[in-house]
Parts: sequence; C-alpha cells; structure tokens
Amino acid sequence: MPKVRKSALASHRRRLKARGIVRLEVRVGKDDAALVRGVVAALTDPHRGAEARVVLRRHFSAPPAGSLKALLAAAPLDDVNLARERDLPRDFESWPS
Repeated sequence: MPKVRKSALASHRRRLKARGIVRLEVRVGKDDAALVRGVVAALTDPHRGAEARVVLRRHFSAPPAGSLKALLAAAPLDDVNLARERDLPRDFESWPS
C-alpha cells in the first residue's frame, strides 16, 4: 500500500477513535448476516439506538458482578421461613461415652 494511502487510512481511523467508534470484524453464518446488519443498523440509528441497547443488554449481557450482600438482597426470599427455634444448651454429662 502506498505511503499516502496508509497515512489517509491512519487519519481516518484516528478520527473514528476520537468519535468513540470501534471497528469490529464479525463472522456469522450466511443466514444470520442480514440479522447482524439489522442489529448494527438499529444501534447506529439515533431513534432506535437506545431501545435496541436496552433489549440487547437485557438478553445478552453478563450479569453484573456484585457482592454477596447484593446477591442475597436481590434473592426472592418472600416465601422462605428464616426463623429458627431457640437452641437450648445440651446436657453433656448424660451423653454416652
């Protein structure tokens, strides 16, 4: 590739990086190509982008890494009885040896 062409490509990529755009290469099956193009089109559309991100994050993002305390707080414990009977002291002398 000629030097002028390389510098033009480098400037183009620098401008994209400054705008926060990342270049990706994706390999998908022939049947899924139109679907992936549709997802990309929805993400780049100013009117549909926010809604598309919400849907994609809800279905495909990894669960947020949190603490054990946050995990327990989010657990559905409505029907779980967490009360315990009082544990009285045991008589150790009467235990068999």
